[in-house]
Amino acid sequence: MQILAIADTEERSLWEHWSKDTAERFSDVGLILSAGDLRAEYLEFLVTMLNVPLVYVRGNHDGVFEKSPPGGCIDADGMIVEVQCPEKGGAQGYKLGEEGLRTVRILGLGGSMRYISGARDMYTEREMTRRLVKASLSLASDRLKGKGDFDILLTHAPCRGYGDMEDIPHQGFQCFNSLLERCKPKYHVYGHVHKEYSAYGFQMMIEHPSGTTLVNASGYQLIEL
Repeated sequence: MQILAIADTEERSLWEHWSKDTAERFSDVGLILSAGDLRAEYLEFLVTMLNVPLVYVRGNHDGVFEKSPPGGCIDADGMIVEVQCPEKGGAQGYKLGEEGLRTVRILGLGGSMRYISGARDMYTEREMTRRLVKASLSLASDRLKGKGDFDILLTHAPCRGYGDMEDIPHQGFQCFNSLLERCKPKYHVYGHVHKEYSAYGFQMMIEHPSGTTLVNASGYQLIEL
């Protein structure tokens, strides 16, 4: 199953220049993951045109979502969500419970490192660790029910030391490293560090020591699950 991962920058080919060719190119996408800092209108457009589940977390510039969240999309911020995704494309529509659906479990943690006091969707390392512990309690409960771990970690910020930068606004969180070492999901999808930062070592994909593939979704990336 293909996953369309997006973050930070609206791609014209997915928005202003949508065409029949675009629909064909992304026809195998069964799930959209938004790692934050994208307008609600953009997310709503994509979930409508591709007609597959869209799961998102908030970036550090998504405060408007508090009152006006993107319609038809699933907020995973601070929790584990389980979605049923078509194995191959959703252009013809999908229905929960029909054959050909795949269950995908996603742990979401939005926001960035705090660099403005009192700002929404910004956290210190300690604050993010608390959020992670709370989400982990749900994970432990799910394990008791036989649901197992999660497939994808979806965050706005990267891990500390992997795909982040040295300035405080773009530093990653150390607690994400600990989570990946413990749970070893297939992917960690994040944003926040834009493609435009290539001079500072932007990398689209990184292999984490845990075995998890780290995916910077700036603009968009296609990955296979």
